[in-house]
Amino acid sequence: MGVVFRKTPKGQEEIQHRQGGLNPRIRRLLILVDGQRSVAELRAMVVMDDLTHALGQLEEEGLIEVAGLRLEDGSLGPASEPMPPVHGFRELPPDPVTKDLDRARHFMINTLKTFCGPHVHVSLMHDIFDAPSHEKIREYFGPWYRAIMETRQGGRRADELRVELLTVI
Repeated sequence: MGVVFRKTPKGQEEIQHRQGGLNPRIRRLLILVDGQRSVAELRAMVVMDDLTHALGQLEEEGLIEVAGLRLEDGSLGPASEPMPPVHGFRELPPDPVTKDLDRARHFMINTLKTFCGPHVHVSLMHDIFDAPSHEKIREYFGPWYRAIMETRQGGRRADELRVELLTVI
């Protein structure tokens, strides 16, 4: 079973007119999204360490949407409930756990130090460390992810790191 995406009318328009300023890799992925291929099938077709992030970007920009779920018999079934965005944050409980915020801070800072070096992105590390809430630390998710993606090793592990961070952020 796997999620299947399709192009939205805005996505079709982007393919025809190239007005969205997509980079060539993301544009190729948009072209491959056809409402029939699952994410796993797309992963087999493209060489992209950050496929989940790229699909999330296309979804956030309104260029693709969930078409349904690929069932075990190979047919395409409807999503049984509204699907969360590929790139979205979890819904926070009314009283978020402080321990999760601390784990998110440490994870983000440690991965920046590991993949980028201890003296690179120092101001981002300070901002993350000083973030008083989940809402505030989520503002640093994009810059954190871009910094990790800029490195060779980080780029290879970006999806794995992203998924791990999203469990606590």
